[in-house]
Amino acid sequence: MRIWTFDTTLRDGTQGEAVSFSVEDKLLITQKLDELGIDYIEGGWPMSNPKDKEFFLKARGLKLKHAKLTAFGATRFARNPVEKDSNVLALLEAETPVISIFGKTWDIHATRVLGISLEENLTLIADTVRFLKDHGREVVYDAEHFFDGYQANPDYALSTLEAAKEAGADVLCLCDTNGGTLTHRLAEIVTIVRERFDGVLGIHCHNDCDLAVGNTMAAVEQGVTHVQGCMNGYGERCGNANLASVIANLEAKLGHSTIGPEKLTSLTSVAHYIAELANLPVPAGQPFVGRSAFAHKGGVHVSAVLKDSITYEHIRPSVVGNRQRVLLSDLSGRGNILYKLQQYGLGDRLKDDAKRELLDRMKTMEYLGYELEAAEGTFELLVREALQPGLHFFEVVSFEVGTRMIGSRPSETTATIILRINEAIHSATASGEGPMNALDLCLRQCISATYPAIASVRLTDYKVRVISTEKGTASKVRVLVEWSDHRRSWATVGVSDNVLEASWNALVDAIRLELMRLADKDESIEKAVEDYCWGV
Repeated sequence: MRIWTFDTTLRDGTQGEAVSFSVEDKLLITQKLDELGIDYIEGGWPMSNPKDKEFFLKARGLKLKHAKLTAFGATRFARNPVEKDSNVLALLEAETPVISIFGKTWDIHATRVLGISLEENLTLIADTVRFLKDHGREVVYDAEHFFDGYQANPDYALSTLEAAKEAGADVLCLCDTNGGTLTHRLAEIVTIVRERFDGVLGIHCHNDCDLAVGNTMAAVEQGVTHVQGCMNGYGERCGNANLASVIANLEAKLGHSTIGPEKLTSLTSVAHYIAELANLPVPAGQPFVGRSAFAHKGGVHVSAVLKDSITYEHIRPSVVGNRQRVLLSDLSGRGNILYKLQQYGLGDRLKDDAKRELLDRMKTMEYLGYELEAAEGTFELLVREALQPGLHFFEVVSFEVGTRMIGSRPSETTATIILRINEAIHSATASGEGPMNALDLCLRQCISATYPAIASVRLTDYKVRVISTEKGTASKVRVLVEWSDHRRSWATVGVSDNVLEASWNALVDAIRLELMRLADKDESIEKAVEDYCWGV
């Protein structure tokens, strides 16, 4: 069955805490959603703020290939004739082919919020829908608070739909605005509405009970053919139905047609693209498109996945443009190690005894507080050291860091390092913006003459996590450092009860790893590592 998709990320999604898009962001997202095959893109409320008004003005220059741009607004004010209502006129001035209008369905909203009679509310709905239809617009009528309204006064809730339908609304969209309707009850109510009204019914669910996607699926099963939601589940309070999950479920699970299987493979990249513009990470565990959606950690799981991925994956990750990952931890088995070695192109280079030793070493490190699932670089270093145990580029003799602060002046940090390189002693002293920077500069000074290629490695992120708090300020910490050499990214980890020592260990491991990569002449290994690293 054909299901029409209605994306409200740019309107309802921006009502979520910490979600904000510039006009340029909104234009870029509109184009990306159009490429994905979304049917309707609700761009905003032109009367509510200057940004949305500017967006619709600039959106006239977009050459959308599929989607219908939609403006959003309310029914006319009770005191205004519809032809003179500034809100309604602003919707026409947006010059979109579709207008989405919301009206009050819950009797308490009409009488207490708007302060009008129930009959007057019906007139507002009918007048506004009819006026917009008379001006040639496709009209989506959003029945705000429909499910709460139905449960409070079913006859009146249905009469609001009747008013919109008789005035010419193209879509009657049932809104679970407070997100509090349980799935079985929502399905019962949708069934009643479907029996009474023909034409296109829509569903708009909020996630306050963590049921928005499930409720949307249930509504489709009862005959709804128009689904609304936000990419990544953005939206007010707990968010809206996650449109990425809705689309994936409809296509991959229920066999309905939304954006089509070819464009479905772009779902993960589009979700991450929008998250990047929102400056919000996609939750790792977000279904279908999250980084952990197809990640496997337990050794038993990985062993089975290596034989047949269907054993622990409900769909193939490639269907939604995602990828399978295997994590490394104290829960790992030999299957995890084998999987990683194959990805790095090293599967045939380690003997069985070496693989067992590597697994034991890895479990010991995890017990001590290392987090290898987040530090692929540290794991790769362990493998390369197992392959070439005699390869040592440098040996750390000592390092020292001192920070001095006098009065209100900025602090000064100086580091001194002594290394042994090819039996020669090298030392350096450097000042930096804090201990990590000073150590980094100092280490590079010591080895740059011998290994100039190391200059391309740069730190991109630095995280410190207290592992156990029972010792207070003497607790052990884990430092995770992310690096890049402009071709790929990787992370290394250090653990100690001294944050400087943990940071130093992560720094040294990153440099050692890059030197081992440069020394390895097997280009297939480099390509395998580069292909594997996430986000490169």
